Amino acid sequence: MSVTPAKNSVKNSRRRGIAIGAGVLTAAVLLGVFSYTATKPDAASSGASASSGDKPAAEVSSDPRNSGVHEQLLKLARRDTKDPLAQGRADAPVVLIEYADFKCGYCGKFARDTEPALVKKYVDDGTLRIEWRNFPIFGAESEGAARAAWAAGQQGRFWEFHEAAFATGAKEKGFGPGQLDELARTAGVKDLDRFRADRESDAAKKSVNQDREEAYRLGATSTPSFLVNGKPLAGAQPEETFTQAIEAAKDAAKDAAK
Repeated sequence: MSVTPAKNSVKNSRRRGIAIGAGVLTAAVLLGVFSYTATKPDAASSGASASSGDKPAAEVSSDPRNSGVHEQLLKLARRDTKDPLAQGRADAPVVLIEYADFKCGYCGKFARDTEPALVKKYVDDGTLRIEWRNFPIFGAESEGAARAAWAAGQQGRFWEFHEAAFATGAKEKGFGPGQLDELARTAGVKDLDRFRADRESDAAKKSVNQDREEAYRLGATSTPSFLVNGKPLAGAQPEETFTQAIEAAKDAAKDAAK
């Protein structure tokens, strides 16, 4: 998992958190705890890095007092049928929201190693919807890549751009203007002039800021961070961790519908 390098980001998130309701404030505490749990050193593994995204999953407590918090977070799913930064049925019983940065190595790990299997197993059969949230925290190039991804989405090529930007070695090339154009070509974006205009537009900046503010209000300070039907999950965890979370959310949704 990659952690926000700038102290200002954490300070800003604290300021923004003051303005939100008690339920989401509790959620901010949850996300902070889970982010730490997912990245803390494993006492059973000598020499393990504290920033590894491969630690055991940060599990959500089954304490019934958390149910109201999860319900509040569940409402963050937009379920917009026209959202180009989402895939899967808008009425899917499970929604996975991902807060991520294209310069985040562990976000790339999830995109390459885990997400395709989840799409094949759950998105394709209508169980899962995945909603992307731009959460650029690593400076100007992160911001530029986020706006470029949004711009690609305006031509229906967000997920293709997402795949190209997270391809092995892509982030090492940087996300300068020329490289963003190249990624757009790889993604099949047809109108590059429109793409360039869109990524510099006020609409792109507004969309990225909206996503980032949402993450900060939740207390997220690291990428990737996830919500699975309102339950937090931090880091590029193994596929089985996401499978367990999705299956549990599916069963809960089925029980709620009875």
